[in-house]
Amino acid sequence: MGHSINNRRNFLKNTFLGVTALSLSSYMSYGAETLANSSGKELKLSLAQWSLHRALGKGELKAEDFAAVAKNSYGISAVEYVNQFYTAQAKNQKFWSQMKKRANDEGVKSLLIMVDNEGELGDPDEAARKSAVENHYKWIRAARILDCHSIRVNAFGKGTREALHAALVDGLGELVAYGEKEEINVLVENHGLHTSDGKFMVDVIRAVDNPWLGTLPDFGNWCLSAEWGSTMNNQCTEVYEHYTGVSDFLPYAKGVSAKSYEFDKDGNETLLNYPKLLQLVKDSNFNGYIGIEYEGEELSEADGIRATKSLIERIWSELD
Repeated sequence: MGHSINNRRNFLKNTFLGVTALSLSSYMSYGAETLANSSGKELKLSLAQWSLHRALGKGELKAEDFAAVAKNSYGISAVEYVNQFYTAQAKNQKFWSQMKKRANDEGVKSLLIMVDNEGELGDPDEAARKSAVENHYKWIRAARILDCHSIRVNAFGKGTREALHAALVDGLGELVAYGEKEEINVLVENHGLHTSDGKFMVDVIRAVDNPWLGTLPDFGNWCLSAEWGSTMNNQCTEVYEHYTGVSDFLPYAKGVSAKSYEFDKDGNETLLNYPKLLQLVKDSNFNGYIGIEYEGEELSEADGIRATKSLIERIWSELD
């Protein structure tokens, strides 16, 4: 999910193995973003802003127009913002009020802000950890103005497992206490290294013991040997089993990130088992939004978003 563009582009520079590109007609889908599977459980889709990070970085799209783009270009009525596209406006309450109006005018629901580059919440140094916690406050306030339910954070830090566990319990505990006062959840995403160790992170969450602290399981980020944890080049040397990780996180999930990279000629994701992943979501108690986050290069960002949307809708309708 959206983090340092430079770091992300290091992953994005990795070339894919040969794959047949989809024709545009294969994945054009402008249907309603909510539908039910055979069990009657509703599918609710949102769009993660990172899916458009190249267009935003090049100035082809304006970050202020994100809600309108999600609705009018992709037929998606819920959005997940990325903080790095709004750093200059982070503390500007008037700006966030205008963003709220823009979303409301489009009939779009603002769900969360993905927060990166604000310090390590598990920093072993107490002063640095406290600074990282306080750096997140402005995004919690922005999320409140937008009527979001959460911010998404990273749980990075250094040290032994025991020391890291203690530092994260402290840092996340302090941050979620502030979030609770503002009625904004704090969600941890698997972003590589120990944050992609489902059991370890669940132990941290249980130790904090605050219902305002939850998870945002990402289908693709389960690499234990690299920061940010992307599956994209499919060459990670140490992987936390994807389905185990998603299962670990789902009981605490207040959002789900449907990462996608590559598609075959039939519109199936080639690196991730979408039927199995979506079945896990469907079988859980999770009833929130599934966020589309295309991170591939074979398709354009627009086409990748549509391909992911079509894939999720098709599979969801076929699930038991």
